[in-house]
Amino acid sequence: MRAMVLETPGRALRPVDVPRPVPREGEILLRVAACGVCRTDLHILDGDLRDPVLPLVLGHEVVGRVEALGSGDSSLAIGARVGVPWLGWTCGTCPYCRAGAENLCPRATFTGYTRNGGYAEYAVADARFCFPLPSAYDDVRAAPLLCAGLIGYRAYRLAVERPFGGDVARLGLYGFGAAAHLLAQVAVADGRAVYAFTRPGDHEAQGHARVLGATWAGGSDESAPAPLDAALLFAPVGALVPAALGAVRPGGVVVCAGIHMSDIPAFPYALLWQERVVRSVANLTRADGEAFLARSALVPLHVDTSRYTLEDANTALADLRGGRLRGAAVVVPG
Repeated sequence: MRAMVLETPGRALRPVDVPRPVPREGEILLRVAACGVCRTDLHILDGDLRDPVLPLVLGHEVVGRVEALGSGDSSLAIGARVGVPWLGWTCGTCPYCRAGAENLCPRATFTGYTRNGGYAEYAVADARFCFPLPSAYDDVRAAPLLCAGLIGYRAYRLAVERPFGGDVARLGLYGFGAAAHLLAQVAVADGRAVYAFTRPGDHEAQGHARVLGATWAGGSDESAPAPLDAALLFAPVGALVPAALGAVRPGGVVVCAGIHMSDIPAFPYALLWQERVVRSVANLTRADGEAFLARSALVPLHVDTSRYTLEDANTALADLRGGRLRGAAVVVPG
C-alpha cells in the first residue's frame, strides 16, 4: 500500500510503498476513505511530542470501511463504515480505566502517534475503539468529527457542565479553526452566545465565525465586549491563558483543549482569584465519542473542509501551519 511516513521529526513525510498491515486478534483492517489533518500531527512532525513510534504513519481522524477482521469476536462487519479516533487502545484494568477515565490510562496507545494512523491506503485499528458514523456526513466531512469534534466536545462539556459558577451563557473560543468552527455550532444550538477570538487581523476567520452564529468575533489582542462565563483555548499559545483568565468572570473556567501548548507566562494571582479555574483536556474517552457523534446526528453541523490527495499531505500540513485553511484539511487516498 501507499503511505506517507514520518521517519525523522522535523522532516517532511515521505511517500513510500509498505506492506499492507494484517489485523491481529480484536483488530480490523480498514480501507481508508479519508483522514483529517490535525494540529497534533504538526506537533508530532515538529518533535513537540517526543515519543512517537518511528517510522510512523500520521493521522488520527480516520474514516474507512472494514476490509478484514482479525481473530476473535467483533461487533463490526465487513463493509461497515467506521471512524478511528486519537485514543487507539487502553488496558481496561488500571485505576483510571476502571473509574471511567480511560483517557488517562498510562498504557494507552494513540492512533497516528504510538500506532500507525490514516495517512495511508489501509490502516489497522482495535475494533473496540472504532465508532459508527452518522450517515448525514460523507467521508470527508466525517473525518474532522473524530478529533476536532470529539476532543473539542470533551473540552466544551468540561466548561459548561462544571458544578459551580452558574450557567455558561457566554462562551469564548480562542483560535477559530477545525475544532472551534464545529463547537461554535454546538454552543449556538444550545442557546449560548459565542465570542470568537482569532489571530489579530484575521478578518476572514472572524467573518467565518459570524456566519456560523458567533455573537462577536475579533482578534485575540482585543477585549471581549462582555465578561465570559467560560473560554476554550484551541490555539496552542500559552500567552492566551492569562488573556482568557482576564476575560472570564469570577467562577469562570478556562479549558486548554490542545495536547501541546507553548509555555504559559507568569501572570498575577488576581487573574486566577475569585475561584476562576484553569484546566486541561487529555485525549478522550469512548463515552465522549459516542455522546458527540449522537449529538452531531441530531444537530447537523456545517463542516468546512479542504481536500488533499494522499501525496499532498505535506502541503496540507503546511497550509495548517500557515493558517491558510477554513475549517479542516482532509487527506483522501486514491
